[in-house]
Amino acid sequence: MTRSGLALLFAILLAACGNRGGPGTFGGASRNVPYGVDPRATGADPLLVGHRLMAAGEYELALKSYYGAAAEHGVNVDTLSAIGSANLKLGRLGQAEKILRRALEQDPTFVPALNNLGVVLMEQGKPGEARFIFQQAYAQDSGQSDSIRENLKRAIAATEARVYDSGPEEGEYQLVRREKGKYVLLTQL
Repeated sequence: MTRSGLALLFAILLAACGNRGGPGTFGGASRNVPYGVDPRATGADPLLVGHRLMAAGEYELALKSYYGAAAEHGVNVDTLSAIGSANLKLGRLGQAEKILRRALEQDPTFVPALNNLGVVLMEQGKPGEARFIFQQAYAQDSGQSDSIRENLKRAIAATEARVYDSGPEEGEYQLVRREKGKYVLLTQL
C-alpha cells in the first residue's frame, strides 16, 4: 500500500469513528446549528412573548407572535383573544370584532375577550351593545377588575347620554302646509 492510500484509509477510519450523530451531523451536532446552541431545546412560549410585546407597545410584532402561538398551541380562546386584542391596538376594529366573537363562541365566559369586544364596540360607536358585553364581563369577573368597572361606567354613561340627547333640537322640525288649512309637522331623520 502506498503512502497516499494509507493516508486515505486512515482519514476514512477517523471520519467513521467521529461521526456518531447520524447523517448530516458531526459529533452529534447539526451542520446548520451554530456552535453552543442546543437544537433539542425548546424556545420561549410565543403567547408569552406576544404578551410582553403588547406591554412594550410593539403591537405588530405581538400579532405575529400570537399567530405563531396559534400555530403551536392551536386556535383556542387564548390565542384568538390575544390576536383580537392586538388588532384592536392596531386600530383594525372590524378584524378585532370578528376574532373576539370567534373567541367567545369557544368560551362565552372568557373575561379578556368580553372586555376587549366591549372596547371594540365602544370604538365603533355601539355603546348599547358594548354596555351589555361589559355587564357580562363584570359579572364573570365578579367586579374584581377596575378596568372592566370603568369601561362599564363609560358605556352606561354613553347610553344614557344618547337617551337624553335624542330629544328635538331647534330647527329640527318643520311645519309644512299641505292643503288649505291643513299643516303637517315634519322632521329630518
